[in-house]
Amino acid sequence: MFDSGYVSASQPSGSGWQAELALVFERTKDRTVLSGRKYKGPLTVQRPFYPEGDACHVYVLHPPGGVVAGDRLTIDVDVKAGSHALITTPAAGKFYRSEGDFARQSFNLSVAKGACLEWLPQETIIYEGARLSSGIAINLEPGSKMIAWEINVLGRPAAREAFTSGEADLQWRIFRDHQPFFLERSRLDAKAFAARWGLNGQSACGIMVAGPASAQALAGVQALIGDDPDRGVTRIDDMLICRAIDARADLLRLFFNRVWALIRPDVTGKPVCSPRIWAT
Repeated sequence: MFDSGYVSASQPSGSGWQAELALVFERTKDRTVLSGRKYKGPLTVQRPFYPEGDACHVYVLHPPGGVVAGDRLTIDVDVKAGSHALITTPAAGKFYRSEGDFARQSFNLSVAKGACLEWLPQETIIYEGARLSSGIAINLEPGSKMIAWEINVLGRPAAREAFTSGEADLQWRIFRDHQPFFLERSRLDAKAFAARWGLNGQSACGIMVAGPASAQALAGVQALIGDDPDRGVTRIDDMLICRAIDARADLLRLFFNRVWALIRPDVTGKPVCSPRIWAT
């Protein structure tokens, strides 16, 4: 399915970019290493960083910068037993206006026994008129740990652009030992953007899932939220699920960063260590 190394080619006529990236993380004696990397088309990663010693921080790069109708991005991540990977992006993803076809992205994340994955990409901007199909599938083996989020921005409020056309089909599927645990699908369009039962005109929305999380972690996030009607958190078994909407993407991202900093020691056993790319 994947070619070894980066394949530089012109954009396929009429079909869009077909980009694939597969990453494998393994534990060595003293740290996690990126032991496997295969990519095809415009998806790659920078060299790993080790700001906290053993955990491997990786930045996923999409050189074109934006995604258009017909493009398809696929990322597979395999975190082997005992390893710890944190994956983020250096900038927001951008999905542009479509004349009819969908742009598609899918993320398949597998976390082995005793392993930990933090999937923390920066936000996805879905421009007015864009059509996006996005799916995240996570399989958690017994004894694994995970923190993952997704932040979407509809339109460009800073440019006074709302979301009066277009749609985003968003799916989350979390499996525990290959058995369905959390399945969710939502469709955001102009009606959902404006409706009180939807985003109520708020441009940014997001979800964070983390586990195993303690009751104390849940209480901490509840205290952080207070009586804010645009934030919410629950706990299903030991899986924490936090949601938020906001008029500004930067404020929503800041909120998720605060939640992550609060729960990371509980979930992963490590103090917060923000990727340095977030500060640039």
